[in-house]
Amino acid sequence: MGDADQDGPEDGTTPDEIDEIDPIDAVRDAIRRARVSAREKGFRPGAPARRRPRKAGDLGTGRARDDGRDPAMIGDQLDRLLSDRGWQVDVAAGSVMGRWDEIVGEAVAAHARPVSFTDGELTVRADSTAWTTQLRLLTSTLLGNFEQAVGADVVQSLRIVGPNAPSWKKGPRTVRDGRGPRDTYG
Repeated sequence: MGDADQDGPEDGTTPDEIDEIDPIDAVRDAIRRARVSAREKGFRPGAPARRRPRKAGDLGTGRARDDGRDPAMIGDQLDRLLSDRGWQVDVAAGSVMGRWDEIVGEAVAAHARPVSFTDGELTVRADSTAWTTQLRLLTSTLLGNFEQAVGADVVQSLRIVGPNAPSWKKGPRTVRDGRGPRDTYG
């Protein structure tokens, strides 16, 4: 086999000559070219693979890569999930509801409970009209506590409501659009 046969079609071999090449010779030629290429790059058969030196941003610094292949802390993954889905405000509002006693203090928590959270407005129900008035006076203090506990702009306003009033409409026979309970008393 001459050099022209080993170089292949790049040196002007015709299609008829390619048909005459033995497949085993073609494989041997490919292996020979791979060995020559490896020798030029400095690789030797049987030698251990060379490692490239580590750089400052590599895994050797003890930090995980940001390409998604290395494991990460569960808290970091949850933070990323919350920010990707836009759930930070909802989770912070849930934190206000769950940590109510801790955020507002025992005295207020004994007489008021959070009812709902909608569009930055937290609705709080007090157990008496006196506590309703007291909570309305403490609104700015409570908003400051919420800002410290869960961050700014989560709870933007408070809506304080009093206890549920008793219903005078009992039974199937009630007057619609009538004067209500005043009719009973004269």
